[in-house]
Amino acid sequence: MSENPDRTPGTSDRDAFKEYEQDLRKAERKVAGEIDPGARAVVVAVAVLLAMVSLVLPHTGSVTGLEVLSFAPEAAAERVTIVSKIFVYLVAIFGIVFSMLALLTRRWILAWIALCGCAIACVAGMLAWWSRNTPGVGGLEPPSGVGIGLILGWIAVFVLTFHWSRVVWARSSYQLAMEAERRRQVAEQEAYASALYRKHPDDQS
Repeated sequence: MSENPDRTPGTSDRDAFKEYEQDLRKAERKVAGEIDPGARAVVVAVAVLLAMVSLVLPHTGSVTGLEVLSFAPEAAAERVTIVSKIFVYLVAIFGIVFSMLALLTRRWILAWIALCGCAIACVAGMLAWWSRNTPGVGGLEPPSGVGIGLILGWIAVFVLTFHWSRVVWARSSYQLAMEAERRRQVAEQEAYASALYRKHPDDQS
């Protein structure tokens, strides 16, 4: 059985290196777009459920979060401030909608959006709490203080912010490791090709 005269030494090794590099690139692209929350998925799901429950509980007085969302007359009667409205909207959009989408699709970009929105909601929740205990225009006190719905929603977004940050950071660390591994393999391949050229310069022409 004769050997192929066109086959250069080390061709099979280079092909193996190239195939391995392609596999690493595929794995890197997959990691770049996906998350793996693991056991944190249960905690995030519970926090999303708490955020949903907070909307049907009193935000202040007898006014629920849903009534704040819908700009009900009861909310105006309780002098619900703009920061309370922003907080409730952030809880609904990022704490519930984007967090659920990130859990269901496992997409990194959705988890990142949920993290940013929940982090802002933490600040808005603090301001909403402060607004229920601070005189408004003309020194008028709010008719009611902080409700259980506001407290529960604030706790929920804090939990979501913490766990989404850990999920996003873990994914970023793993992606960096994949990139480092691919660069190492490329460097080894180039070093091998250079050594092969020095050993068989006539075969490379």
